Amino acid sequence: MNRIVPALVAAALLAAPGAFAAESAAPADRAPPPKAPSAMTPTEIKAHNEGLAQTHPYYIKCRKTLEIGSLVKKNRVCYTNEKWKEVTAQGNQNARDTAEAMVGKGVNSN
Repeated sequence: MNRIVPALVAAALLAAPGAFAAESAAPADRAPPPKAPSAMTPTEIKAHNEGLAQTHPYYIKCRKTLEIGSLVKKNRVCYTNEKWKEVTAQGNQNARDTAEAMVGKGVNSN
C-alpha cells in the first residue's frame, strides 16, 4: 500500500504536463470575438468561451450594472479580459487625475 500511493502520484505528475500542454496549446490560436461582446447573445458568448481558460485574453466576461434612474433595470456590459484590463486602467487613471485636480485646488498659494 505504501508503495502504490507514491507510484500513483508519480504517474499523475508525469501525465499532467501533457494534459496542460494540450489544453494551453489549443486556445492560443483563437481569434478575438467576431463582434462586440456586448452585442453578442449569451449563447454566442458561451460558444466563444468554450475551451478557453478564464484567464485567456479573449475570454469574455459580462457584468450587470444598475441603470441610473431605475430601481430595477440593469445593463449587461461584456468585454474580453484584454478590454477589461484597458477599461479598468482608464478608470483608475481618471480617478487619479480627478484626485490630483482636487488636491491642487485645495492648496493656498500665497
